[in-house]
Amino acid sequence: MGDRVEEIANFLRISDRIGTAGQPNAFQFAAIRAAGYQTVINLALSSSDHALLNEAAIAQSARLEYFHIPVVWDKPTLMDFEFFCQILKRRPDRKLFIHCAANKRVSVFVYLWRRIHQQESDETAKQDLQRIWQPNEIWTAFIQQVLDRYPPTPEVTGVPVSDPSATQNGAKIQDCP
Repeated sequence: MGDRVEEIANFLRISDRIGTAGQPNAFQFAAIRAAGYQTVINLALSSSDHALLNEAAIAQSARLEYFHIPVVWDKPTLMDFEFFCQILKRRPDRKLFIHCAANKRVSVFVYLWRRIHQQESDETAKQDLQRIWQPNEIWTAFIQQVLDRYPPTPEVTGVPVSDPSATQNGAKIQDCP
């Protein structure tokens, strides 16, 4: 069991670059690597259901880069999301496997990443979010907080969004620091 990444609980392939899931077991890190993923980002707490106490060592023994952002279930923060964004932005050519306990935290973070940094429509990005769950009040408020802080902006004609001098309707285009 677990010799394919698709067998990990709530696995969802977002793109050629990003795959998301719930908590993998210790044996599934080899499957993650075999599927071509190079970096693992864990958003679950060390005390989450089925958490692996030595997950960093397991991932590293499978030759995977590993990051742990312990996002408190009932208190996600802008700092958590900003750190997440920095990891993704600094690895534009790496294949990322992002997980938490049940793929709920991750589905929200990836939804927000897609809206803000990939300028995907709400409808497109929300389809994958809703395949995993319908966010509760806490997570709906968090989504709104992030979107208020970093409103998604379409690309300005002829100016790449990554250009720090770009403006949209006279305002600087927002980006995670």
